[in-house]
Amino acid sequence: MATHFHSPLRPLILITLVCLVNADQDLIETTCKTTKHHDLCVMSLQSDPTSVRADVKGLATIMINVGIANATATYTYLSSQVLVISANKASSGNVTLMRNVFKLCADKYSSANMSLWFAVQDLSMDNYDYANVQISAAADYPNVCHNAFKRYPGLTYPTELARRENGLESICNVVLAIIDRIPIN
Repeated sequence: MATHFHSPLRPLILITLVCLVNADQDLIETTCKTTKHHDLCVMSLQSDPTSVRADVKGLATIMINVGIANATATYTYLSSQVLVISANKASSGNVTLMRNVFKLCADKYSSANMSLWFAVQDLSMDNYDYANVQISAAADYPNVCHNAFKRYPGLTYPTELARRENGLESICNVVLAIIDRIPIN
């Protein structure tokens, strides 16, 4: 049996809730318009229920957490590839080289993850310059991985890894643009 909320204040409460949601959607839209990746920004922020109550700094933290999830998933993917390659009984130079490069890449995504965690801490202490440095570092770690593949002509940079690299870089670019919008007291 459904219960109904009857009160003379009900219309006012509903209007207030709608206005709050619209105001927060406006903040997300306004904030994301300043980024290079508007759709990624809006989709990521709207998928997090805490964005409804977040200020600009909170939106930056949400996007950093999206980056952490990306870096963690990529680290897991790379670590699994190292295991698959290690399970391969062939011990040719390319197999060993591929395993080593994937391990290097896993380490770089782990470092990106740590940089993003430090950025969350810096942001919480209003250290925006340090947060920017950490976010920039997180965006650059995948590039080190990409360059490792370039150093060895016999190795091909996997399409899946390129997709993940671009994703983390885009997320970090969004975060940097949002941090630039945080009002300084």
